[in-house]
Amino acid sequence: MAKGSCFLFLGPELGEKQEAINKLRRDLKKDGPGLEESSFYAGEKTAAEIVAILRNGSLFSDKRLFFIKNAEVLKKSEDVDLLASYMESPQEDTVLVLISENPGLDKGLEKPVPKEGKRIFWELFEDRKGPWVTSFFERSGCRIGEDAAEAVLEMVENNTEALRRECSRLILFLGGKGEITAGDVEKWLSHTREESAFTLFSRIAEGNFEKSIESLHILLGAKESPPAILAGLSWCFRKLAAYLSLVETGGADEFSMKKIGLASAKVRRDYVQAARRYNLAETSRCLSLIAEYDILQRSAGAGLEGIIMDTLLYKLRAP
Repeated sequence: MAKGSCFLFLGPELGEKQEAINKLRRDLKKDGPGLEESSFYAGEKTAAEIVAILRNGSLFSDKRLFFIKNAEVLKKSEDVDLLASYMESPQEDTVLVLISENPGLDKGLEKPVPKEGKRIFWELFEDRKGPWVTSFFERSGCRIGEDAAEAVLEMVENNTEALRRECSRLILFLGGKGEITAGDVEKWLSHTREESAFTLFSRIAEGNFEKSIESLHILLGAKESPPAILAGLSWCFRKLAAYLSLVETGGADEFSMKKIGLASAKVRRDYVQAARRYNLAETSRCLSLIAEYDILQRSAGAGLEGIIMDTLLYKLRAP
């Protein structure tokens, strides 16, 4: 692989994005051992600090792989210009990857990257989700019914990383069973995830701030990482935006609801409740807040994560 490269890995599909990162890492290691790897979160360090680190050569390795995560927050013109200047002429020993769940970045950051260096990882299309779950179980020697596969999709975030993790847990619990049913999925995923980002969203959708705080602290007490909680909340609010768009255009029929992953009455109830409290503008505000607090809690340290997450929940309340 040529050195001195820059890549953009964008979009909400975390599993395929991680596979691409792993492949990039393997390709760099083919040239020999000694790969140095570092990650930054945009907002934790200034663009000037990041570029200074990128420009400094390594004393211990002849290959370096750098990631800038949450790159969508790089919007100030001086930051964009400084980083873009580096990307136009990167260090010979360095591969830089800008990562974001958004499908695009500031145009100044996209311009220096060749077309083949930009990849957008979209969430699975609805018609691919069921077959993905079914084939995952089949490759592991298990069978899962259509209703059960649909139940998995309703309870798990729409990215292959989360799906792979939860399906693996089901196989662990039920691998010796003939065919996994919707009842098995409901029992085991609910039982082993008494609190999750989804139950936290349910409390938010109800407008119950006290229960939201209680749910959050159960998660934190169980050592659930704040980035994982925030990723789950972001997924829920994005789905809420899709639901509100349907309602706004008068297209919230059974087929359309199923198409955005709201097939069961149980799952749909949360979004109907949330729609009474949030409109599209408020939902967009909440998504921006979650992204802002993701950066804040990563830079603040573990001692403050409870206070930071409590403050976020307070700000996420509907007006």
